[in-house]
Amino acid sequence: MNEYVPGLEGVPATRSNISFIDGEKGILAYRGYPIGQLAEHSSFEETALLLLDGRLPTAEDLVQFDSQLRTSRRVKFNIRSIMKNLPATGHPMEMLQTAVASLGMFYPGIEQLTGPNAAQNLDYIHRMSVRIIARMATLVAMWQHIRHGYDPIAPRTDLTYAQNFLFMMNGRDPDPFIAKIFDTCLVLHAEHTINASTFAALVAGSTLATPSAVISSAIGTLFGPLHGGANERVVEMLNKIGSPENARQWLEKQLDVKEKIWGMGHREYKVKDPRAIILQRLVEKLADYRGGKMSRLFDTAQALEEAAEVRLAEKGVYPNVDYYSGILYSELGFPTDQFTSIFAVARSTGWLAHWREQLRYNRIFRPTQVYTGEALRSYVPISERR
Repeated sequence: MNEYVPGLEGVPATRSNISFIDGEKGILAYRGYPIGQLAEHSSFEETALLLLDGRLPTAEDLVQFDSQLRTSRRVKFNIRSIMKNLPATGHPMEMLQTAVASLGMFYPGIEQLTGPNAAQNLDYIHRMSVRIIARMATLVAMWQHIRHGYDPIAPRTDLTYAQNFLFMMNGRDPDPFIAKIFDTCLVLHAEHTINASTFAALVAGSTLATPSAVISSAIGTLFGPLHGGANERVVEMLNKIGSPENARQWLEKQLDVKEKIWGMGHREYKVKDPRAIILQRLVEKLADYRGGKMSRLFDTAQALEEAAEVRLAEKGVYPNVDYYSGILYSELGFPTDQFTSIFAVARSTGWLAHWREQLRYNRIFRPTQVYTGEALRSYVPISERR
């Protein structure tokens, strides 16, 4: 009988050279480059191309890729019509999964993925990756206006990826400082090895599904509160705590009844998530930039982290990426229910990098099971059943 491992914890599902985690040392690297260096020196566009192609691009390659992203931001009016007919009360992640899935109908190409040489069509793979990455941000920003009864703001080609998203969300030219902070957030969320949503993308990709179907599968998986949806829960939790003074007592009550502390702990990290460290610094920079004018979320979060360190550090439970990303997104003015869809905008680059890698060495996923049901038995006619 095969051994059953709940959640496939620690079970290698694939080989990959895209990203690397050392959970004991708190290291995350994309293609060998530490996340701290990329957050400081790189841009989202450069990081995306690094993940897709496996190397830091030349200046010429980056200009070409950036230009491709800028000219691919628009979507056909049919997709806007679909979005306008969705319930305004629907969650942005449900909208995003629906809209991304529909992209395959308006930008077809399934015939490109048939046969054993699917991975060799690099032009198609690259073209579809560019289109999806470019339009993910467009769809999220469009929904912010459509769900409130307004026409969306058209994208611009004279702005960077981060700047254009902020412009489409707010309708005004973005503050360069804020745009840089948001660009760094996109870099931090772009990739994180074989997590649940990336695994969903791999499984879908292994069937030679279209790239829009692959990314739609990943979006649906990211939606769960135990994955990408946790950043929303962090803000709700901090608002419930109310103030730094309440943090310790609230934590004790939660631990006494064995309730989850949102944004705390990670299956991979036994120390503080390196992305959480960088995000915390970004919140501090934003506070300095604003002359200290911030909500109480950050102070409450820091007080809760200090209290949690006393109780949970010995168990290897520290803040993860969701803990400070929700605070930062809240301070940037994003609605709470948009946090996870913004996460998906960035993570689409990692998903597409893994999709490309999966095609190269493809074999359809077909795991086994440990059967716990009845032994073979005979069918009983309904008249004889008691």
